Amino acid sequence: MNTKQRYTITAALPYTNGPVHIGHLAGVYIPADIFTRYQKAKGNDAIYICGSDEHGVPITIRAKKEGITPQQVVDKYHAIIKKSFSDFGIEFDNYSRTSAPIHHETASDFFKKLYDADKFIEKTAKQLYDAQEQQFLADRFVTGTCPKCGYEHAYGDQCEKCGTSLSPMELINPVSTISGNKPIVKETKHWYLPLNEYEKWLREWILDGHAKDWKPNVRGQVKSWLDDGLRPRAVTRDLDWGVPVPVKGAEGKVLYVWFDAPIGYISATKEWASKMQQDWRPYWQDAETKLVHFIGKDNIVFHTIIFPAMLKAHGDFILPDNVPANEFLNLEGDKISTSRNWAVWLHEYLEEFPGKQDVLRYVLTANAPENKDNDFTWKDFQARNNNELVGNLGNFINRVLVLTQKYYKGIVPQPEAFTDADKDILKEVKNYPKRIGDLIERYRFREALSEYMNLARLGNKYLADEEPWKQVKQDPERVKTIMFVALQIAAALSVLGEVFLPFAAKKLKNMLNLQDISWDEVSQKDVLITSGHQIEKPELLFEKIDDETVEKQVQKLFDTKKQNEIDNQSIVPQKEEIDFDDFMKMDIRTATILTAEKMPKAKKLLVLKVDTGLDTRTIVSGIAEHFTPEEIVEKKVLVLVNLKPRKLRGVESQGMILMTETADGKLVFVKPDDEVSNGMIIS
Repeated sequence: MNTKQRYTITAALPYTNGPVHIGHLAGVYIPADIFTRYQKAKGNDAIYICGSDEHGVPITIRAKKEGITPQQVVDKYHAIIKKSFSDFGIEFDNYSRTSAPIHHETASDFFKKLYDADKFIEKTAKQLYDAQEQQFLADRFVTGTCPKCGYEHAYGDQCEKCGTSLSPMELINPVSTISGNKPIVKETKHWYLPLNEYEKWLREWILDGHAKDWKPNVRGQVKSWLDDGLRPRAVTRDLDWGVPVPVKGAEGKVLYVWFDAPIGYISATKEWASKMQQDWRPYWQDAETKLVHFIGKDNIVFHTIIFPAMLKAHGDFILPDNVPANEFLNLEGDKISTSRNWAVWLHEYLEEFPGKQDVLRYVLTANAPENKDNDFTWKDFQARNNNELVGNLGNFINRVLVLTQKYYKGIVPQPEAFTDADKDILKEVKNYPKRIGDLIERYRFREALSEYMNLARLGNKYLADEEPWKQVKQDPERVKTIMFVALQIAAALSVLGEVFLPFAAKKLKNMLNLQDISWDEVSQKDVLITSGHQIEKPELLFEKIDDETVEKQVQKLFDTKKQNEIDNQSIVPQKEEIDFDDFMKMDIRTATILTAEKMPKAKKLLVLKVDTGLDTRTIVSGIAEHFTPEEIVEKKVLVLVNLKPRKLRGVESQGMILMTETADGKLVFVKPDDEVSNGMIIS
């Protein structure tokens, strides 16, 4: 006897400091929606859980920028995000929020359970403090110079130039982003989760056992973290926005957002269960339940190392069965950036392309960044709509329904004898549910969608081979069988399409006047739509998108980017004054780059040989993402030659090339005239 498999399916909680864009959809929410729809179509007990992540420093930063409260920020964007998801057809069973009372209660209880069981380390640490604002500075409230690559605008948690993870105390010349002042160092007490104590268990559970079928990018990142060695991680921080730490002596402290946010999956499930009058516990505490986290690659560590360690420490919860993380989606050849407004926002798309939810769902699935970063372009969007949705799927459905109306007034005909070709087609249709389903079960959604479209191609080829519009005059009885077979394909497309293209599938079902047919019935039934059944008048499933519409979007995107660059152009405040003698200590010379090559196993570093006039020396520079080695050889540059040498990945760097950055984040050389000889002093 087959029993239903229970699934708890989660999608990464979006930050409510801005709307949702196509990168979020392609990486997380569409794949999770397809997977959930498929499991439900199979009759499994699956719930799809998500919600707004409403705590954390980005919320407070936006609130300060806009002169409003953090609650006003999250209320605004929670409403936008929730409506966008709903209008787009992302069918969450519950979309909650971490500011909800049930979440505060759940997160507090989780912390207290670990606290009472002595799972935390309590220690006092030094932290940067803004004396003017009388506030400890969380990572994003501090900027400074990156100690790894020298980038002067690194954040307290990460350098966006070289990608290095940092702590605020590591920054050189740190500055408070609140007041602009230089912070002082002050001691504060916090609680830490000793991840190092779970390292052996995590290695055995993930690398040696449970996660052998996880995606290579996920396993690779986990292995890298484990090989580097895990360290205790603070679960609390000094902030006035978040879930208050529920123990004495923790006044003015909240749960760190990385600890608080994933518990949101549990609290959202509790909220759903309360509404549905169900028990939430089987979805989180029954060992037979499969827990699946859909995330982007920037959240891999939190869902494969940190959250499992939290769940293990707690002891009452199941662990994830899989964490299918996608890579990033770029836009028109450039990285999507909310700060630069380089994005296609979901709520704007829905306004500008009414009724075309499935077009975007299709394009983002067909081009999903499952194994590597992919690129969205409006021209590709147009081509996939016109050639694949209109030209393949829409064309087949339109021909079948129009001919059925024309020949039989919309009544499904009674077939005569089936040819071998007819039988082969009907047999092949039955293979598609398993073929598509197996790919979905393995999180290969691009291939699954391609197989779905192959079913439409099968229908088009069948009609092209049989040519009912020609045979109807010579052999009208034969045409009845052809149209009967074609209508079975159309019915199968309406059922299997629900997981990928829910709006089009519903429209097709309405046109076919079909009652519910289950996923498995497509492979089990010989007939999906019976003779004598009345179908409705046909409508176009998809419409062509013209050049003007696409050009408008491209122009809008680039206009926005250009305007954003102008708006964001700001002069960096003058640094603190120095003495003339301090300036004279710097020895800046003209030089020429002689050779350049990539540092092995380093994405951002180039190893340069530079003629400084004094000597030929090695300089390691973090510019590999901006320049190829070939294009900078023989380039004139300025070099700080008396910078103390330091080793980068085992190579001693003997100086620094002077660079500046444009408003759009592009690096350019500060260089002398080509006529100037090497070794000339800049004074």
